[in-house]
Amino acid sequence: MTFSYVPGDSLAHRLDPRTKLLVQVAFAAAAYAYTTATGLALLTPLAAGCVWAAGGSIRETAWGYRWAAPILLIAPLLAGATLGAPWFRVDAAAPTALASYRVGLILLVAGAFVRSTPARASRAAIQRTVPGKAGQFLGIGVGLVFRFLPLLRRDLVTARDAMRARGGEQMPVRERMRIVATTGINRAFARADRLALALNARCLAWNPTLPRLRFRRLDAVGFAVAGGLLAATLLALG
Repeated sequence: MTFSYVPGDSLAHRLDPRTKLLVQVAFAAAAYAYTTATGLALLTPLAAGCVWAAGGSIRETAWGYRWAAPILLIAPLLAGATLGAPWFRVDAAAPTALASYRVGLILLVAGAFVRSTPARASRAAIQRTVPGKAGQFLGIGVGLVFRFLPLLRRDLVTARDAMRARGGEQMPVRERMRIVATTGINRAFARADRLALALNARCLAWNPTLPRLRFRRLDAVGFAVAGGLLAATLLALG
């Protein structure tokens, strides 16, 4: 999965981006309120349904987040490891494992949003939800991240492929990581410089003409899902 917008006519594509933002927030709140085996088991089909509603698949969406997998997998192992017998405690690793799984579910829902929402629509949703300069600043940040992140990931993949083509797989893992990271950072700074120049040349506007957003009857489905999640969250907190 290229972590970016994919044109389509799925259910999520037809929803207003503000509705999808509300669903994301409500899902994250419910996931934090019910970080138990039962709660996350109930939320798993909903996360999968969000991915399906965006026209994607669990496999390709999870592959788009493969960079986060080592952290999510190693965290429970570190939490359960001990310096002496029994060397590993399941009871200590279980809460961290549930937290990692919770983050994975939230990332799936976020991936569905990115896949089904153009960058300009995301910016419009942010600016029309958060008033004033704060909303404009957040809108610009969201728009730049959605446009910039896929390029940075592509640069890292290009650097890794170039290293492999030159026999880099014979090097130690630490050296390979250093080469890819250094190349990625250098390209990121170069892209940032070109981005700043482009923004100045185009007279960056804090409040540009953004696409019109309009709620439709279909958004009632999203509001119902978000309302149910928020109600369950309040019930848990109460």
